[in-house]
Parts: sequence; structure tokens; C-alpha cells
Amino acid sequence: MILTYKVRHNSNFDSELQKAKLIAEFAIKNKTLSSSTVKHFGLKSMISNQILRKYGKNKRIKHVHSVNLIIPNQGINFKNNKISIPCLNLILDFNKPCAKINQIELNKEYAFVSVTISENNLIIPDQWLGVDLNTTGYCTVVANETTGKVLKLGKKAHHTHLKYKNQRKHLQKSRCYKLVKKIKNKESKIVRDLNHKISRRIVDEAVKQNAGIVLEDLTGIRGTKKQTKSFKYSLNSWSFFQLRQFIEYKAKLLGIPVIKIDPAYTSQQCSRCGLLGERDKKQFKCQCGHVEHADVNAAFSIAKRHTGMIQFPIERVIGKGNTDIPQGAML
Repeated sequence: MILTYKVRHNSNFDSELQKAKLIAEFAIKNKTLSSSTVKHFGLKSMISNQILRKYGKNKRIKHVHSVNLIIPNQGINFKNNKISIPCLNLILDFNKPCAKINQIELNKEYAFVSVTISENNLIIPDQWLGVDLNTTGYCTVVANETTGKVLKLGKKAHHTHLKYKNQRKHLQKSRCYKLVKKIKNKESKIVRDLNHKISRRIVDEAVKQNAGIVLEDLTGIRGTKKQTKSFKYSLNSWSFFQLRQFIEYKAKLLGIPVIKIDPAYTSQQCSRCGLLGERDKKQFKCQCGHVEHADVNAAFSIAKRHTGMIQFPIERVIGKGNTDIPQGAML
């Protein structure tokens, strides 16, 4: 498994970064892959070769704004939690567990360290956690179908989106477009940090309970046509794909199995009897008498549908069959 870590390097590489940009522009213009043609720029050939490969082969790139310094595995020494890059006289503290360092990219402030990490074998879970992802209220509700325990996480996400949405709207009217971009970046960082914390909490709970994780396969959900304007904004500003990625890779590192199921009817299906009930905002009612918070009911439905405790609603209808006897059969 390949992961990338972000580490602050506290060094000045302005001169090298400027040379790297000139080499990238030269590669785009001349489509060259030979480091001898860019020797006059004065950058180490090991780094020049990586930049030429990245920009010389890519026909889609026409212009570059900023270029990172790319150091391959051959130019990196890793020992005793220290990364040494001799060609740049740089030493970094790095205490993350890894089998191999693939490459490092450097910009003005950070080093992006790409590493290969060995994965644990998947465990055989004793139980399953159903994870319901939402655009409003708690962005994640987790339910254990065996113990009945419920976790509600990420209430801050929806508030954060609305807060920065209003700020951007005001700035756009004032034509402060640079501030709009700055606000957007700030919002992304806050949501990313929240997603990391939520995913860590879910995976830690799975480890603690020796449980697997069941998620909804939400691929293509943004293509749904029937959406209100407010819901469409919440849906498109919500980074559920990022959260799902964080859950999957953290679980994979610890050997926790992650299963994806069809999301159809999970918010309408009763987690107790399996029939379709009525949902009114965050309230769920079923004809069997079951009343529950809609997101909690959905989380239990997700877990129970995977374990077979309840069926997909359409399968239940098909399985019932027809008990009416035609009049012709009586004759």
C-alpha cells in the first residue's frame, strides 16, 4: 500500500525551485527527456531527470505555475528515523513505519514523502458496524448490529459548510476573489481534518470490537436529478468520497474488512422488520411500530442487510410470492 506523508522541511530551496520551473517549461516546449539538454540550468541531474519525465512526456500540460523538486528512491537514505537527501544537503525527521521510501517531492515549505507500507492480513470479524453517511446533521452515524451501540460523529461539518458558504457569498458580491479562494482553502483544510478524526474514530471502534465495516456504495449519487436547491449544495460541498477513502485506507492498514452495499432504500427500510417505512426529515416510523432516528435506523439497516438479518426490500416482495388461488384452479 502506498501512502504520502507531509513533513515540514524548514529549508530554503527558492533557487532550486526556480531552476526546476525553467526545466519544466523547457521540457514542455522541446519534449526532451535528456538531462544533458538542461545541464546549463545548474540543477542536479537526478532531480532534472524526474522533472523531464513528468513534464516532457505529458502532452496535456501547456503551462506550469509551480514545480516541485522530485527526488527518486536512489537519492534517498533512510536510517534511524532520519531521511537524508545528499544532493540537497537535507535531513528530515521521519518516524512513520514503512517498508520503503519511493520518492520525495519538495516545495517551499513541505516535503511530500511517498512510502510503501506492508498491509496486515484481514481479520475474521465477530460483528459488523453499519456506517450511514449524511449531508445534514451528524455527517456519520455508526451502529453495531450485535451490541446495539450507536456513534454519532461530525456534527460540525454541516455548520462549517454553511458558515463559509455565507462568507464566500458576501466576498463574491464585493468582488474579493482572492479572499474567496483563501476562504475555500481554509474550509477544505478544516473538513479534511474532521474527516481524518471521524475515520480514525470509526476504525478504532472496529478494532476494539473486532468488527468489520459496512459502507454504502455512493458512486454517482451526485447525478441524481430530483434534488432541492439546498440539498444539492449540501451534497456537492460534502466530501463524503474523501471520508470513505480515509476509512478504507486506515482499515486496510489494520486488517479490518470494509464492505460496500447498494444504498437503495437504506434510509427508508426498517431495521427491525425489513419493510419500507415512512421517513420525515430525521424521524423514521414503520407499520410494525418501530420508531427511530432516521440516520440511526439507516446505520442499523446497512449492517443488518450485509449480515442477512434483513433482505433488500425488492427481494422481500419477490420472495413473498402470490398466495391467491385462481378461480380456474378450483374447477
